[in-house]
Amino acid sequence: MIQVKKKERETSESLIRRFYRRVQQSGVLMHARKLRFRTEKKSKREKRNEALYKVKIRKEIDKLKKLGKFDEEALRDVRRKLKE
Repeated sequence: MIQVKKKERETSESLIRRFYRRVQQSGVLMHARKLRFRTEKKSKREKRNEALYKVKIRKEIDKLKKLGKFDEEALRDVRRKLKE
């Protein structure tokens, strides 16, 4: 934790500036920004299930396109049907 105590006859502006400089030098902000969008890796099982789902969706879409019945509503129906 970073602490800065006000010196004698120091203005609040200079105190804030000194505190900001200490935060920058410590690297706390850089560390927090790196962790902000960090996501955990998917397990092997999750990756496999996701790939199988995509293959099934692609197969259904191709079938509907060949029949000339593919549109946004048909895509929603296919997704809903596969999730059940």
